[in-house]
Amino acid sequence: MNIKIALLGGDGIGPEIVAEAVKVLDRVAAKFFHRIEYHPAPVGAAAIDATGDPYPETTHKVCCEADAVLFGAIGDPRYDNDPAAKVRPEQGLLRMRKALGLYANLRPVSLFDALIDRSPLRADVVRGTDFVCVRELTGGIYFGRPQGRDEGGRRAFDTCTYTVEEIERVLHTAFRLAMRRRRHLTVVDKANVLETSRLWRETAQRVAGGYPDVTVDYMFVDNAAMQIVRCPTQFDVIVTENMFGDILTDEASVISGSLGMLPSASLGDHAALFEPIHGSYPQAAGKNIANPMATILSAAMLLEHLGLNGEGRAVRVSVNRALVEGIVTEDLAAPGARCYGTSDVGDYVAAHI
Repeated sequence: MNIKIALLGGDGIGPEIVAEAVKVLDRVAAKFFHRIEYHPAPVGAAAIDATGDPYPETTHKVCCEADAVLFGAIGDPRYDNDPAAKVRPEQGLLRMRKALGLYANLRPVSLFDALIDRSPLRADVVRGTDFVCVRELTGGIYFGRPQGRDEGGRRAFDTCTYTVEEIERVLHTAFRLAMRRRRHLTVVDKANVLETSRLWRETAQRVAGGYPDVTVDYMFVDNAAMQIVRCPTQFDVIVTENMFGDILTDEASVISGSLGMLPSASLGDHAALFEPIHGSYPQAAGKNIANPMATILSAAMLLEHLGLNGEGRAVRVSVNRALVEGIVTEDLAAPGARCYGTSDVGDYVAAHI
């Protein structure tokens, strides 16, 4: 199979962790007789430095022509808390999602047995955790207009808007995913307070009629935040709006023991995008200490999205072997154990494949 992948390393540790995922993908291609063609392109602060634009048209063209996009991270401390900055790296991320029509973000939350003792929750609470959060990605308060300030800058406002069509398409994604899993969907909203949430719930109740084999329940977002910590094993698929999904998925990510372990996929109208859920971690850039596992697992999701399930499974098995053998970076190393570098971990996973 010939595969064309757009490589968007981005900022901070992004280029380093993407390089390790490429190393693993190259080994998969050699073992399973595929041909992978990579097309690097700048995004974020790196793109601002090169072109003045955090998501240049040339990068968008590379993404649209690819079978999938492998993305690292966006963010640079030079732009943090700088009110004079007219363009920021994060604007490139929002524009990329909108331009590529990436309306559904899938974040699997599961726990490797070798990392149970790294979770901040008790082993008996987290053992068996296996759910997926489906977050609507291109609507809601992050994209709503108007937004701004008035009264001399003393009052600020943001607007949360959703259309039925935006809600329906991400609900169908979540229902179809639930059909392939344990057929249980939890719709998270704040319908007791917010009009957009009431539209979400009404739409979900109507769409659910087309999926009679899926058990659907509804949960307010504050209760969902509590239940994810109290009993994460009760969930199969969670679907929610943009901001709620942003917060809940970051909360859920700590169950695994490290942000460096969780991959994600963003699906939509054009090429699907795969990325780790963590940020650019600029303090670690260039030090060969960043955990590449989430990016490697994102590459596994990329392969599975293209129908290469055996190849994706080979990556997951190799990641698990690295964890069992303790071939991990400092965020996962047991007290007193050796810490391996970013490239060491990539080398091991690739070799095990």
